[in-house]
Amino acid sequence: MRLKRTTLLVALLGVAGAAQAQVSSTVTGVTDYDFRGVSLSAKNPALQASLDYAFGETGFSLGAWASNIDYGNDVDGTLELDLYAGYEASINDDLSWNAGLVWYTYPGSDNTATKSKIGSYPELSVGLGWKGLGVKQWYAIDYGGSSNDALYTEVNYTFALPQNFSITLHAGYNYGDAFDGFEYLDYGATVGLDVGKFSLALKFTGTDNSGADKVTDDVFNNEGRVLFSVSTTFPWGE
Repeated sequence: MRLKRTTLLVALLGVAGAAQAQVSSTVTGVTDYDFRGVSLSAKNPALQASLDYAFGETGFSLGAWASNIDYGNDVDGTLELDLYAGYEASINDDLSWNAGLVWYTYPGSDNTATKSKIGSYPELSVGLGWKGLGVKQWYAIDYGGSSNDALYTEVNYTFALPQNFSITLHAGYNYGDAFDGFEYLDYGATVGLDVGKFSLALKFTGTDNSGADKVTDDVFNNEGRVLFSVSTTFPWGE
């Protein structure tokens, strides 16, 4: 299966090269890998990187993204590798739409308690953007390698401030069969600052989980917490 994924990625990159794709890579250091309000690095720092290919002005793109993870003592893997493809198009000067597919994989990750692999799974999305507002619907098949599907609806709003500052507000809702009995809301507020070729971000995130669904341990922590990140995108422009 790993060989098949590698072959697929090489083929996609070959297609991208043939189409004179624009290549970029973003490297990010963050104090905590946050995924929809939940820590996937046990509240430890994460190093994340992407390799992206844009097909000129067609709106199509392909890419891969990786991050270190920490799922606790029961999982011996330390890597998440996501492959994705997307399309975005403008409807008018202010309104656009987008669609995409993400394939989440965890190479070499085993659950030592169940003696099984951490399952990969696909997630589809479709969204609308209007000025600084974005709304997106996600649908995951066999979420987390389980036999249950999941839905995720998110709303984001970004507005620029003077001196290269920005603020992004986020709210998302996790539901569907995979979240039967413990659906939850995640939220976030991020202050961003562009400094030369680097982007800095200070983010407050968390979930509305309570009682038995509230995780206060480091692994899969879903309490309100503050994260800091630094990122840069290559190639650097003039």
